[in-house]
Amino acid sequence: MKRILIIGATSTIAQHCARLWARDGAQFHLIARSKEHLIDVGVDLAARGASTGAYTHYFDILDVLDQQSHDSTISKAFGVLEECDIVLIAHGVLPDEKECAENPAEAIRQFNINATATISLAALAAAHLRKQGHGTLAVISSVAGDRGRPSNFHYGAAKAAVSTYCDGLRASLQGTGVNVVTIKPGMVATPMTAGLPLPKALVASPEKVARDIVRGIARGAATIYTPWWWRWIMLIIRLMPEAIFVRMKL
Repeated sequence: MKRILIIGATSTIAQHCARLWARDGAQFHLIARSKEHLIDVGVDLAARGASTGAYTHYFDILDVLDQQSHDSTISKAFGVLEECDIVLIAHGVLPDEKECAENPAEAIRQFNINATATISLAALAAAHLRKQGHGTLAVISSVAGDRGRPSNFHYGAAKAAVSTYCDGLRASLQGTGVNVVTIKPGMVATPMTAGLPLPKALVASPEKVARDIVRGIARGAATIYTPWWWRWIMLIIRLMPEAIFVRMKL
């Protein structure tokens, strides 16, 4: 029986990952910012086979920006689960790029939500996993962090910070029994992207992305691009000469 901590458990991708784990009787501790939605997720997982239901903890959005609350939140989760096999951090929001560009204070606030808070939570979770001597820390970043693009560079900058942090954390934990997985989804059909003018051919279902994540974690992957073709799309974008990149306005 796997014991799983999910931060951002009401996100669409996290829910679909949890449903797959629930089929095998996993036990959960769920953290999210919507209490009502969180309860619904817990009930759903229990119906799908989660062991003894799902433990829930209300994680308000203001707590995300209050680093001092992170330690007690993570410690409580590990205390409830006693030991943890997987920590999935699926926390984050898609900022309004125009508002961030016009309001530096909002840009910093969004960076703190998407990067600083994620790194803080990841660091605390990693410390607990290292202490117990095993487990996987999986953090959802984004292909947006692979190169800053005009369409989403505030979001991309935060995800770049998260990805780089995960790279270094993974290397630092070699030999401890703890694996760090950086998850880089491309465009996914979720409420966060609803209404955006996205090319349909490149938009994946959350079910597909969840399957990729669960399989990648099971095989001990270091980085998961999902769907797989984003690894090659982003390689081309990263290698693109600056003069061409700027003209393309991606």
